[in-house]
Amino acid sequence: QLRTLHMIHENFARLLTTYLSAHLRTLVQIDVLYVEQMSYNEFVNSVPNPSVVGIIDSETLKGSGILEINPNIVFAIIDRILGGEGGFEEQVRTLTDIETTIIERIIGDMLKILQDAWENVIDIDMTLVDIESNAQFIQLIAPNETTALITFDGKIGKTSGLLNLCIPHILLEPIIDKLSARFWFSDTREKPSKQDYEQIYKIMRNSKVPVTIRLGESQITIRELLEIQEGDVIKLEKRTDELIDVLVENKIKFKGRPGVIKNKIAVEIFEVVEKVGEIYE
Repeated sequence: QLRTLHMIHENFARLLTTYLSAHLRTLVQIDVLYVEQMSYNEFVNSVPNPSVVGIIDSETLKGSGILEINPNIVFAIIDRILGGEGGFEEQVRTLTDIETTIIERIIGDMLKILQDAWENVIDIDMTLVDIESNAQFIQLIAPNETTALITFDGKIGKTSGLLNLCIPHILLEPIIDKLSARFWFSDTREKPSKQDYEQIYKIMRNSKVPVTIRLGESQITIRELLEIQEGDVIKLEKRTDELIDVLVENKIKFKGRPGVIKNKIAVEIFEVVEKVGEIYE
């Protein structure tokens, strides 16, 4: 059953990546890290405080679960929606009323996507009941009851954090026979259409990504660093006839030459780097 849960939520992660990328107009990546069993008490104790803990109710499964999202991810989402670059709060805090309203809408959309990911197994309904900041205050089931925990790794621009979906085992018991590979690999599963891909491309092509030009590198001593003054020249190791690196999202994508266009510093692209380049943080 854990293998099937993993496949279901891999599909959810792909759908969620597409939704957030289009909605936030920035690079987003959501991946399943692992699916495991643990007691409800172990899960609650692993959740940081404060966090964003959504209580989810399902009439179909006759019970409730939890969707916990790391504050870094939450504040990055809110910042993008409000017109920012997707940064996060360095000091962890609880959400304001306005921020809570924004994230409630986002979680509501996430639950619709989660329903779509589950539809090949069961038509499931999921509703956000409440948002808490401290998981210790949420007693859905007995502390020693078993749960299925699906952990996702989320990246929004340069911000990263975890998302956790906690489903009490008692909710899965009525559909345990459906959690088999034959349901997942059924030919009836709907696949994305050409129009879906074209719509995603139309939205994504206007998204902005940071481009960085790296002119070169040099090594100096600490003494030289302390003595640097205005007007000093630092000699780089790169020759004047060498192409310079053009980085997109901190990955080398092009090679070019620096120049000037209409009093603006520019770079002319001479080469496309086919392989993924070295990552610079």
